Amino acid sequence: MSIRFGVVGTNHQHIHGQVACLVNAGATFVAFFEGDARLADAFAQRHPDVRRARSEADVLEDHSIQLLVTAAIPADRAPLAIRAMRHGKDVMSDKPGMTTLAQLAEVRRVQQETERIFSVCFSERFETRSTVRAWDLVRAGAIGRVVHTTGLGPHRLNKPARAEWFFMKDRYGGILCDIASHQADQFLLFTGSSHAEVVAAHVANYANPGTPGLEDFGEVMWRGNGGTGYVRVDWYTPDGLPTWGDGRLTILGTEGYIELRKYVDIAGRPGIDHLFLVDRKEMRHIDCSGVALPYGPSLIRDVLERTETAMPQAHCFLACELALQSEAMATQLTAT
Repeated sequence: MSIRFGVVGTNHQHIHGQVACLVNAGATFVAFFEGDARLADAFAQRHPDVRRARSEADVLEDHSIQLLVTAAIPADRAPLAIRAMRHGKDVMSDKPGMTTLAQLAEVRRVQQETERIFSVCFSERFETRSTVRAWDLVRAGAIGRVVHTTGLGPHRLNKPARAEWFFMKDRYGGILCDIASHQADQFLLFTGSSHAEVVAAHVANYANPGTPGLEDFGEVMWRGNGGTGYVRVDWYTPDGLPTWGDGRLTILGTEGYIELRKYVDIAGRPGIDHLFLVDRKEMRHIDCSGVALPYGPSLIRDVLERTETAMPQAHCFLACELALQSEAMATQLTAT
């Protein structure tokens, strides 16, 4: 037995990974609505057998649809999620799930009121096999107690291909709200922190003066009850790299460390999802290409059984809150 889901909002390319993780796990894609005709036409070409809804309400009022999936413009995601939960639907949002602390408070309130699932698809964990394998190793005690994470999230700007909203901070939320939400999720997971605070945060626009609403650099330090963490995110991936970004995560334990090169190994190994483990006995490279991705099947089970196996609701909200607080507290740096 599986579930039926619908999509509203396809503004970010992450929607394709969100759909794939559900379809690959056996869910049925019923209908989608996208208000931008150009985006809607492109999405319909990828999913010719899926009903193209006439309106958002056409999807939300379809009682056969159990889960609403969205990668709308970031500032629009929380209001849409609220409408969906009030229509009795669970929600899977692209990151960031919201762009302000006020939106977070309202999503929390409505989630508790409706008892619906609000899940953010943190793709740098849920769609990368090396991160899944690292979590298995950490839980097995491979590096002892985790005390620190370092997360690096460089991205390629690809400016000509970006929509107008991408350069408007009130629409995308800021670089720490947006990209660093991935790192917030992983920091909390690997350190086991159930609460955390922002120690220091910086944002800047160093390289794109023509689009002043864009933050192209950000960094933040966190202190949690399970460990500490540092994050650096940016839009500086050079054209010489054969992929969009050299995403990295280093997990430091008391008996070793793990480094993930998620999207490329610049030392020359082919493929993605490279994991390097150094412990008291050896150092080794682990190919994670065959690791199963549990998020889609787990979320389907949660929708059916009203459980929290894909991601605890409290963790989801805390990761969102940590990223939002980082953005709100960040000092704006300027080029000299």
